[in-house]
Amino acid sequence: MKPRRTFLIQVAGVSGAAVLGTQAHAQAMVAENDPQAAALSYKADATKVDKAKQPKYAAGQICGNCALFQGKPADASGGCPLFAGKAVATKGWCSAYAKKG
Repeated sequence: MKPRRTFLIQVAGVSGAAVLGTQAHAQAMVAENDPQAAALSYKADATKVDKAKQPKYAAGQICGNCALFQGKPADASGGCPLFAGKAVATKGWCSAYAKKG
């Protein structure tokens, strides 16, 4: 009986560690000077977009209401397929902005 109990305790420990590791490992934020971000004129704060350089930008456009945003609007950040493996700020903006349907 003891080997089975030891096995169950080990499985529970490994499972718990895996869950904690997944929750603790959040996506890294994309930096504005990242080559892909720079190419798309990404800004972590949409209010700082230079409207003279980005005529496509309109007030109210943020990553949180973009069709590409993979987070929830209430989240501080979320994934974006344009920046694989990195998160964008919900209140950010880039030139690939596409209004959610």
